Amino acid sequence: MALITSETFGSLIEDIAGIVGTRTEARDLIAALLDRPRSWPSVHADEALPSDVVVRARAAAHKRKAGAPLAYAVGRAAFRNLTLYVDERVLIPRPETEVLVDLVLADCQKGTVIDLGTGSGAIALALATEGEFARVIGTDISTDALAVAHRNAGAMVELRQGSWLAPVQGLRVQAVVSNPPYISYDDELDASVRDWEPSGALLAADNGMAAIREIVRGAPDVLVTGGLLALEVDARRAAIAVEMVQSDGRYEDVRVRLDLTGRERFVLARHTGSPR
Repeated sequence: MALITSETFGSLIEDIAGIVGTRTEARDLIAALLDRPRSWPSVHADEALPSDVVVRARAAAHKRKAGAPLAYAVGRAAFRNLTLYVDERVLIPRPETEVLVDLVLADCQKGTVIDLGTGSGAIALALATEGEFARVIGTDISTDALAVAHRNAGAMVELRQGSWLAPVQGLRVQAVVSNPPYISYDDELDASVRDWEPSGALLAADNGMAAIREIVRGAPDVLVTGGLLALEVDARRAAIAVEMVQSDGRYEDVRVRLDLTGRERFVLARHTGSPR
């Protein structure tokens, strides 16, 4: 690999700072791009750079200046112990969703688990690498999202294209997990989310409840008796989600769990085995 011997991490930080505005932002961008600790570029300030690092860092900086979230600018996002490839085709994994993985692993470790609306594959891949499941299946209606998931998960997750539970009809599984779109079309979003992240992964009709409603109705068709339904929901509408699950009549042990900030974020329930 060719080196640009006149360019060092120190000089690159200064160049990038001129694009994004501050040395701190420049340092963080370079560290994220290389999947290194935040202090790494500064510690290696005198190190000569591979030419591709310079090109990639400057391209990421210009994308960041245009308003892109850092994860999209550098093409990387951390999720639990994973470093995932992400771009504008998929939602950026959030720290609170890591708690959803913890809840599933604490409740269910074997058999088959389905991640509905897998996006980048973050949940599915975390379950596959940390659990002892015989099969982990991720579904998504977006072929673009599945391309990203395949890049991240490879053969560790079985990926199927289609709307929610349609691709897994006929299976009997131990858990159905999802972080579905749950934002209402009337809700206000930060520009970095509204202008960059895929609306199909964020927004849902029926005051943000349409996707959750479809999953709640369909999950018992594939869950074994006692199988787990685990959903991430909008904290503002958690009570609506709980009522939706309870009124279905095919779930028991319905409960709410809190996210990292103490908000009602996750709804868990078990399938009773009763028919519709």
